Amino acid sequence: MIWVGVVVTSLGCLAIKAVGYALPSRVIARPVVQRVAGLLPVALLAALAAQQTFAHGQSLGLDARVPAMMVAALAVWRRAPFLLVVVLAAATAALWRMALG
Repeated sequence: MIWVGVVVTSLGCLAIKAVGYALPSRVIARPVVQRVAGLLPVALLAALAAQQTFAHGQSLGLDARVPAMMVAALAVWRRAPFLLVVVLAAATAALWRMALG
């Protein structure tokens, strides 16, 4: 059943890409379209990160991922290098899990 979802999603992505090629260049050149196209991947990745952090099956889960994401967000806000952000988040999650046993 999962393969049906993968195939349908793939075909949907292909259709969206085909529509993008079919649009006239005057539509693509609009500043609003350019801005949305630049911000859409960021919004989608943020939504995916939030879903992976807070979802636990069919319910809301608050575990070590929440403080790890908060530390990572703080490190990104402070413009830390990406590798440091990952290490800080992993260390926070490990310490949180160790503290709670």
